[in-house]
Amino acid sequence: MAVTKQTMTDEQRKSVALEYLKAFDNGGVTSTGSSILELFADDAQVYFPKWGLANGRDQIGKLFADVGATLKSIVHHYSQFNWVFSGSDLVVCEGTSHGEHRDGPWRAGVPDWQAGRWCDVFEIRDWKIQRCFIYLDPDYAGKDTARYPWLES
Repeated sequence: MAVTKQTMTDEQRKSVALEYLKAFDNGGVTSTGSSILELFADDAQVYFPKWGLANGRDQIGKLFADVGATLKSIVHHYSQFNWVFSGSDLVVCEGTSHGEHRDGPWRAGVPDWQAGRWCDVFEIRDWKIQRCFIYLDPDYAGKDTARYPWLES
């Protein structure tokens, strides 16, 4: 862990998190044309359900390539985000999305139980994402229903 070089405000940390989310909607490219990986510290960690914990940019790149290969498109609903600030380096963003997975489309709330609702917990320091833990249902197309009897019609 590097020594903190400058203090960031909550709004500045939020801007880094937004840049990350918008890069996903843009195929992994930031607003400056850089790779999404440039938003991460060299020793950052990312967690994604059913993939696990990626340590460092190389593994994060593998995680994003693996997950990204299953997605045809994704759009985050920025106007509906809920932000929680801890007064430290932690920022939590809760939101919704829609898009198309290789197994089919999804839209948050259609139906209510299906994918599209998510929550990301970020640790952002020195303008870099140090940690991003992603909490969502990775069954984007809603195909895994047989194991859940309450989803039977």
